Amino acid sequence: MDNTNQRRALINGEIGLFLRGLIIGKVLTLLVIGGLLWWLLKPNLLTRSGVGSSSNQSLNTTSGGNASNFQTVADVPTNSFNYGGSTAWAPIRQVVDAQIQSARPELQLHYVHPVNRTPGSSAGIKMLLDGQLDFAQSSRPLTDEEKATARERGFTLEQRQVGIDGIAVIVNPSLNVPGLTIEQLQQIYLGQITNWKQVGGPNLPITALSQKPEDADTVIFSNKSNLNQQALGSNVKYVYSTTEAVRQLSKIPGGVYYASARAVVPQCSVKPLLLGRSSNELISPYREPLVSPDQCPRQRNQLNTEAIKNGSYPLTANLYVIVKQNKGREQQIGEAYTKLLQTDQGQKAIQQAGFVGVR
Repeated sequence: MDNTNQRRALINGEIGLFLRGLIIGKVLTLLVIGGLLWWLLKPNLLTRSGVGSSSNQSLNTTSGGNASNFQTVADVPTNSFNYGGSTAWAPIRQVVDAQIQSARPELQLHYVHPVNRTPGSSAGIKMLLDGQLDFAQSSRPLTDEEKATARERGFTLEQRQVGIDGIAVIVNPSLNVPGLTIEQLQQIYLGQITNWKQVGGPNLPITALSQKPEDADTVIFSNKSNLNQQALGSNVKYVYSTTEAVRQLSKIPGGVYYASARAVVPQCSVKPLLLGRSSNELISPYREPLVSPDQCPRQRNQLNTEAIKNGSYPLTANLYVIVKQNKGREQQIGEAYTKLLQTDQGQKAIQQAGFVGVR
């Protein structure tokens, strides 16, 4: 019995030594693995704490359109500034500018309505030339006349593109016409096509509605100055605004009007037409299928942003910030506002407002 107990004690002791050795071995193994992992990850940790900070500093001092958000744009002036211009920019003023001022409360933007003049790109640029605005928003390029006026006054104007808008052609919902080519649209407004039967529609006189060329935000000719020099057709009826045109189109079976796609495509009382560079490549400014008036406003036509973005839709307008180059506060805010809109956050907000970004 004594020998048996001794053997058991010996065995138990050996097992204890074995288990302690096993535990110590595991601990040593874990320590080795942990040290190895720390050594391997050390460069990355240093990069995050050191190089990462330098990268953030670089973003914070960026002066171009590569900044990721409103906070990373440098040299944003602290003050109150006046701006105005294109009526097509109204959704941007509501959506994008509200986000900018929330992120940068030191910057206060105030929209100024023109006095005794139709609101629009032309009015905004004129007010900028006259010193009534610090920068302007335009949905058309600067004209040679506007550039010359600026030079005469001792400064220059520059246009900085920040977005793209489609130009949609709308008609009365009852009008049955397959669509229009850009050339046909231009001929309508020059009085060369006066009946819808000339473009595959019913025998119905065309009533072309338009803002006055000098006030229009959107243009259907390649250069706005060309439109100013052209005598529009006698069938053209001038309206004060897009709101007025939409209201009149609902009462005129043969009426037609063109404007910012963002503004008119979702309207319930009109129908957007397909447009094309040729009659066999007509593209809709809305996402098909077409929502009929009796479905609206429960459903509304949505902008065909993909076609506008890839260039298949043939009639678009670039959205510009007009910057006064005078080395003063106007230039500083104009350039800062442009940079804010060109950030990733700004471009996303422009898309939220219903337009297409340029990045």
